[in-house]
Amino acid sequence: MAHKITLIPGDGIGPEVADATVRALEATGVAIEWELAELSASIIEKAGTSLPPHVLESLEKTGVGLKGPVTTPIAGGFKSVNVAIRKQLDLFANVRPVFTLPGLKTRFQDVNINMVIFRENTEDLYSGLEHEVVKDVVESLKIITRYASTRIAKYAFAYSQKNGRRKVTAIHKANIMKLSDGLFIRCCREVAAEYPDIDYNEMIVDNASMQLVMRPETFDVLLLPNLYGDIVSDLAAGLVGGLGVVPGANMGEKQAVFEAVHGSAPDIAGKGVANPTALMSSAILMLRHLGESAAADRLQAALAKTFRDGAHLTRDLGGKASTREFTDAVIGNLA
Repeated sequence: MAHKITLIPGDGIGPEVADATVRALEATGVAIEWELAELSASIIEKAGTSLPPHVLESLEKTGVGLKGPVTTPIAGGFKSVNVAIRKQLDLFANVRPVFTLPGLKTRFQDVNINMVIFRENTEDLYSGLEHEVVKDVVESLKIITRYASTRIAKYAFAYSQKNGRRKVTAIHKANIMKLSDGLFIRCCREVAAEYPDIDYNEMIVDNASMQLVMRPETFDVLLLPNLYGDIVSDLAAGLVGGLGVVPGANMGEKQAVFEAVHGSAPDIAGKGVANPTALMSSAILMLRHLGESAAADRLQAALAKTFRDGAHLTRDLGGKASTREFTDAVIGNLA
């Protein structure tokens, strides 16, 4: 029986990396029935909402989405599509595995980085509660609740136990924000007590950022509230090659959306040179979510072999291959 999945190609390079990923997924032999949900800046502006009804209805029906990048305006315009999807579907856990890819030249290419970042996805400063108190004085409200903090902590610890992870590091700024981050840390400690077989420690976010750059190999699982999670997960991605090579998953009780977390790169859109690694890696997470672990392992191995061989990497990875040539190499390595 085919898996029904909502495909949101996005805009910019989105349709190109989405097409490459669909080709790779089809080559695994997994039966998938795609439901296309077009979403772009122009569609959003015409609809007057970041999340038009046809997209939301499709995700609610299929329960699983694969999403390319969608352009988000800065300091104005419509609100972030990603934030809208996470809030509307209560996708409370943002999960980002960050690991060293074989053969990829980075400043940390000789270090074995293998961590998973769990970011609370629904509140904090991303609640969007801000207003102008008086002219040129703006206030933003940071919302931290026991419910959301406990839920993301339980998700991170349960994942760690299931996948043989040995250490969870909760990251915070409770030395300054004693009430909000203090509540987050207390919830993490309470959940940690339920998992005595997993090591638990805490780090202040500025120190954690420094330690990630100095000793990234010492981290295993990171647990963070929304804003710190957003920043730290991008920092960690930079250690292994950037946002173009790391996957992303947004998990809820009923739905899950797997996405490339990089931008839409309109400057190279349509040129056939975009790197589809991030969306392919996100699709691997999606296959595992669907129970297709064997296919996920095969696609992961094929992707790793493509990087190890190095002959068909896109130019952002130091190579000269087109999107199609890179994808053909991955598909060839599936065999």
